[in-house]
Amino acid sequence: MRFLLDTNAYYFARTSPEMIGASALRVLTAGGHEFLISVMTPLELAIKVGIGKLAVAHLLVDFEVRETTAGFMITPITTVQAVSSGLLPSHHRDPFDRLLIAQALDLNVPILSNDRIFDLYGVQRIWE
Repeated sequence: MRFLLDTNAYYFARTSPEMIGASALRVLTAGGHEFLISVMTPLELAIKVGIGKLAVAHLLVDFEVRETTAGFMITPITTVQAVSSGLLPSHHRDPFDRLLIAQALDLNVPILSNDRIFDLYGVQRIWE
């Protein structure tokens, strides 16, 4: 089965796995799954590093090589997903999360996320 990680899930997986919800951790540690990381994740992290909100610049070094070597798939943004994210109801104002929601809906995959607002969009969210 395929799963999309939101930025927080990716961040916790790389910096503090103890912060990952029990259900999400079971999925991440079980074998046989395919994990997707949106191209929005390194963008969001880079912006937060650039403004001093996060001190994880090391996660950005060789991001694609490291994560694909680790078995993750980097998922590009399609035009359909970009348009869909802009047309979603305004439950969530964060453009990064809106795009992740649109990607999960378009790809028809569950998303690993601790953000309960995602539930309002009909995506299958796994965390607790």
